[in-house]
Amino acid sequence: MTATQLSDELKQVLDTPVFVNIATIQPDGSPQVSPVWVKRDGDDLLISTTTDRRKTRNLERDPRVSVVVQPADAPYSYAEIRGTVTMTTEGGKELIDELAQKYVGKNYAEFNPGWEQDAERVVVRVTPRRIAGRL
Repeated sequence: MTATQLSDELKQVLDTPVFVNIATIQPDGSPQVSPVWVKRDGDDLLISTTTDRRKTRNLERDPRVSVVVQPADAPYSYAEIRGTVTMTTEGGKELIDELAQKYVGKNYAEFNPGWEQDAERVVVRVTPRRIAGRL
């Protein structure tokens, strides 16, 4: 399957606490991959990070990403979402709390005490340009 919109099956998987891997491009052209929590907003993906992370610096320089969705209970059912990113700090704290509720059932401060000392939160919005795989 090659598409630019998420299938219904992929939307269902993304609405569960599935971990995804996001790949960004390092300054030297090599890949940098991070496992992250994700939320769906229509066909876009929302990921939370902080301003001091390598992936944020990579995305500021080059907004192209690849996100792999691979459910732990069905590893051969996967999707690769290639797209571009826009970022904002607006709503950053709210997103990390939503994601923490989805993945661990508590707000982020309860899950990660001392998080207020983290760098400013960033909302990473991935807009798909190509979707391939079995989901």
